[in-house]
Amino acid sequence: HTRAPRVGPRVRSGRDATGATRSASRPSRAAAPAETLAVSSDLPARHSQPAARMGGRPLVPSRGSSGASLQLCRQAVSDGAAPSGFQEAYTKASDFLTNLFPVWTVVSAGVALWRPEVFLWCNSSYFTGLLALLMFSMGITLTVDDFVRVASKPGPVGLGFVACYVMMPLLALGIGKAFALSPALLAGCVVVGSINGGQASNLCTYIAKGDVALSVLMTTSTTIGCIFMTPLIAKLVLGTIVPVDAAGIAMSTIQVVLAPIVLGVICNKFAFKTCRAVEPFCPVVGVICTVLLVSSSVAQCASAILDAGVTLQVSLILLHLVGGIIGYWMMRLFKYDEVTSRTSAIETAMKSSAFGFLLASLHFGDYLVRVPAAVSVVWMAVMGSTMAVIWRFIPVKKDK
Repeated sequence: HTRAPRVGPRVRSGRDATGATRSASRPSRAAAPAETLAVSSDLPARHSQPAARMGGRPLVPSRGSSGASLQLCRQAVSDGAAPSGFQEAYTKASDFLTNLFPVWTVVSAGVALWRPEVFLWCNSSYFTGLLALLMFSMGITLTVDDFVRVASKPGPVGLGFVACYVMMPLLALGIGKAFALSPALLAGCVVVGSINGGQASNLCTYIAKGDVALSVLMTTSTTIGCIFMTPLIAKLVLGTIVPVDAAGIAMSTIQVVLAPIVLGVICNKFAFKTCRAVEPFCPVVGVICTVLLVSSSVAQCASAILDAGVTLQVSLILLHLVGGIIGYWMMRLFKYDEVTSRTSAIETAMKSSAFGFLLASLHFGDYLVRVPAAVSVVWMAVMGSTMAVIWRFIPVKKDK
């Protein structure tokens, strides 16, 4: 018999020197390892969700000030490169400045009371731009999905909305009457009670080990709601106390709140890489804007704040303190867990007092109406940060 010639490479099988079976057959094709971004466990609950995808890249939903690990994730998402030494140094500095924002708030308010002229240059004409910049920096961290999620958690978000625009205005009215405040100061307290939740609540929620994603949704819902709720409450409650420009309040709300957020969301949709590159700077921008708004509000009303005495201070302290307590126990009454209750407490207690100061300055004829908002902008930050620090050291127990 004639053996046919072999075609192709010779395949040997047998045993090697160690006795192990060897084969020269073609190795199987291994699956390429999936790239994974390692996110540290200290990130808020929002970041534990599966990442959405945009343009083939994973999108890590975020808030402006969520820690160094989140910033590294953003950088990795945006360009796929490891962060440089400058980026790491900037991230650490940004976290430091952002986490101590209550300290900067109190210090700047003290300086504004002691030396008002230091901050008088930042008058009300700058407020619209500063607030719009603050809202825009929030908008570029949001997507359409964030607004869709509002409908997926109607319970806590709905209760927070009611607490913001029903309970807090009535509480402000009751406390003001109980302390026999003048009509103008009473009107100012109601304005503080009827504005949207403050963006600083998101950071305080993170510190307190609350639900940051829920905090963002509650802040977003009350921010959009203030377009029609704040003018309505001002007209219904204050129309017989002081002159109210309800249409002007609505227009200012659209200009300062809605338009910047919508613009930010649009930029996040169509200029994704640019927004990711800019986003690490948003926390510092937010801190600077907030400090300027607080200190300018206090400086413009320094003499009136000092003349108002302890009564107005106690009234605003009680408004934010009692509001936070009710916000907490309201969620417990409806059988929500500890994390949700903490989030609700901070969201209810913290108001966008700088925006209230702007509305009072633009649309109320009496100068004293803006004084409660100037006082509130300080105590709101102190109250929220105090709750956050206390809860930070109290472990969250799972409800049975």
